[in-house]
Amino acid sequence: MNSFSPTEDTIAAIATAVSPGQGSIAAIRISGSSAIEISKSVVHVPGMHHWSSHKVLYGHVTEANQKKYIDEVLILIMKGPRSFTGEDIVEIHCHGGIIAVQKILERILDNPNVRRAEPGEFSQRAVINGRLSLTQAESISELVSARSKKAAELAMNGIEGNIQTTVQSIRHRLLDQLTEIEARIDFEEDLPKLEEENIKNEIFAIKKDLNKLIDNAKRGTLIRSGLKVALIGKPNVGKSSLMNRLTKKEKAIVTDLPGTTRDLLESEIVLEGIPVTFIDTAGIRETKDIIENIGISRTQEALKQTDLIVLIFDCSTGWTNEDESILKQIPTSIPLLIVGNKSDLNNLSSSKKDTINTIKKENLVIISAKTGDGEEDLINCLLKLCGSSQTHGLDIALNERQLDLAKSTIKSLENIDKVFDEKLPWDFWTIDLRQAINHLGELTGDDLTESLLDNIFSKFCIGK
Repeated sequence: MNSFSPTEDTIAAIATAVSPGQGSIAAIRISGSSAIEISKSVVHVPGMHHWSSHKVLYGHVTEANQKKYIDEVLILIMKGPRSFTGEDIVEIHCHGGIIAVQKILERILDNPNVRRAEPGEFSQRAVINGRLSLTQAESISELVSARSKKAAELAMNGIEGNIQTTVQSIRHRLLDQLTEIEARIDFEEDLPKLEEENIKNEIFAIKKDLNKLIDNAKRGTLIRSGLKVALIGKPNVGKSSLMNRLTKKEKAIVTDLPGTTRDLLESEIVLEGIPVTFIDTAGIRETKDIIENIGISRTQEALKQTDLIVLIFDCSTGWTNEDESILKQIPTSIPLLIVGNKSDLNNLSSSKKDTINTIKKENLVIISAKTGDGEEDLINCLLKLCGSSQTHGLDIALNERQLDLAKSTIKSLENIDKVFDEKLPWDFWTIDLRQAINHLGELTGDDLTESLLDNIFSKFCIGK
């Protein structure tokens, strides 16, 4: 377990989102040895001189001269170690918006014994004081930023300790192997012979479990980060109409004039737990219009950063040379779906045949953005191409930091395979085993420096 220097200073920050509009409630969090004393200096609670722990009090925050009230508030007192950070915590709940909450925070920070909290510092103190594991703290941050129910469920599993328990179990198995090897190095004559094959088999099993975690992490990224889907095609094929239909929002302007969309428009929906951002792009064509050309250039840049491209053509005119030209401009590394729109206007047999000669049948969908005919087929095809079935039953998913450390662990264990093949003595086994154990310790927070901890929590939001 890590031993960090104690956090002696008291910190404060707004713990809720602050909106320029009208909000119902906001919360200011104060943590540290002076939290209660500082709160008493800014909040007037009539007839209440002793503030008991885990109680809610009613009072008013006063200005420095104590002649005027800033706001009426509720005060939550939680004395350490029975608090989120393990320290004394006071939360002041006031009316929302910007003015009142900012004035209260400024009033608190006027006290020389308190400073503004750094991003993630409350969670960092919770980890240092043993109230949370590192992976639990990271999961809380992921819950706050979750964009779908599936992402929230995944984060909640992490908060409940699933990641910590799983990785610590793997780490303990490696520690057991290291202990056995080191015992043979120190007391070889007093202990039975250790079979190298048995150690290798156990390491192989551990690598298999780690690879499963790595595969799950890739699936988890899909749930957390979602997909970007670009809608492209020549002007006036119905890209904007299709985006409005899929997202149930009138976000894009729809007219009969080609080239109406000049800027990239984005709109998000959640499909089977996966956040999908549709990007309505400028129609691609040869044009002398300077502004339209800028929009087309932006479209081509956007294609490089998307996860899936939907090429839309007009069924009423069939597959044209212009459509073929656009198809050739699409990066082959990005999955592609071709959609024939305006099925309500024309018999589709000829256009279907022409298009199927260009692309696999399973990647072709015929729809009407106007009537909704074929919409379900389109959504099913999108989900299939983005791999949504791989996210079913997922309960543990490492984040990017954890994934990098899991991969580093695999590399260290693969080095042991070389040691085995070259029949090197036990001392060489321990080098890579220790490195693998250290990587997993960094993942769970069991083996972490204070500077690395600072770096991790600097990416959290302020007040968390």
